[in-house]
Amino acid sequence: MKQTPPPSRIAVLSVHTCPLAMLGGKKTGGMNVYVRDFSRELSRRGIQVDVFTRSQDDCQPRVVHDLGENGRVIHIAAGPQKPIPVADVQNHLDEFVRGVLEFTHNANIQYDLIHSHYWLSGLVAEKLREAWHIPIVHMFHTLGRMKNRIALDDSQRASQARIDGEKHVMDIADRLIAATPAEEAQFQWLYGADMDKVVTIPPGVDLERFHPIPKQEAKEKVNIPSYHQNIVFAGRIEPLKGIDTLLKAMALIQKRCPETVKDVCVAIIGGDPWSDDRSAEMSRLQTMRQELGINDLVTFLGAKDQNILPNHYAAAEMVVMPSHYESFGMVALEAMAIGTPVIASEVGGLAFLVKDGVNGFHVPSRSPEALAERIYELLTDADLRERLGRQARASAQQYAWPKIAERMLAVYEDVRRET
Repeated sequence: MKQTPPPSRIAVLSVHTCPLAMLGGKKTGGMNVYVRDFSRELSRRGIQVDVFTRSQDDCQPRVVHDLGENGRVIHIAAGPQKPIPVADVQNHLDEFVRGVLEFTHNANIQYDLIHSHYWLSGLVAEKLREAWHIPIVHMFHTLGRMKNRIALDDSQRASQARIDGEKHVMDIADRLIAATPAEEAQFQWLYGADMDKVVTIPPGVDLERFHPIPKQEAKEKVNIPSYHQNIVFAGRIEPLKGIDTLLKAMALIQKRCPETVKDVCVAIIGGDPWSDDRSAEMSRLQTMRQELGINDLVTFLGAKDQNILPNHYAAAEMVVMPSHYESFGMVALEAMAIGTPVIASEVGGLAFLVKDGVNGFHVPSRSPEALAERIYELLTDADLRERLGRQARASAQQYAWPKIAERMLAVYEDVRRET
């Protein structure tokens, strides 16, 4: 069989959100981290990586060289140069395509492959393939039909346009990357995807950034008293993250065992708790904190830069992910790499990543009682925390980005040989 050389230049599409944004913003989470860190790994290997994203600020540089020696983020004007709802981004995709084609034409750039992220980017990839005649590798990161399965009301449901868009991208992409076997199965039974073009490759973790840090050192860096115990949630502030379950669980512990949480702080990292136009979910959670009487127990820290997150994880006794749905769970993997045990809902990628009683604990989604029990157990058993944390760190080693990149490059080689 003829060997296909590694790609020399890749176009990465992250249309609706920039990989350099702070974690926990309105549209930033695991996908941003994935695109940024995977692009950096390819850059380290000498592959030219251009990440195209929609410009949301006309004052920022059009091209940002912040993905290593061979990587850059290119901001394309498409619609208002300000943050807009994700649903509105679809109205500006043709403009985005024209902007990418103009940029690459003026720079005389040619790519070997498109790697698109999220369904909106997949629609753009299809248009670019018509011009460039190169294959598309696509990742969804979250699925609309899965979101709808856990939605409690219409405001939490994915639009029909998104569902139709996801189905279309599954039909036209040359390869589909699933993060876990569970997501691979969802491609098939929720969308009827052609499973011959699906490959399962999990996200990776930067083990140089996320590594064990002495707890007292970490506490000093994030201004936590040395005698305090800390519980961390990190992610977007939205209903499917289940933060209300965590608040209810802490209220249960405070009611039943007040001495246990006397010197405990729950840090909610994400969103903007001080904004005049706070999201509905942020307002709801802050009201709930008040009504539950846990103002002194729970603090909202807002979005944080990735450079400080390792210290927050290392300063914590545990990281809690009470999500109703996660396609993978990058925060859990990062915490595990630090050596901090994770308590996670047994859903989606978290059910795959976290091994109950081995490197953390599973709890049922939307169960404050079960979550409270596991939090109490970890707060009061230092030996258990140490054992789970040590085994969490060992589990994370298999997700090192160099290992994940090798698997993805094999997919690139296959799809380029076939198309």
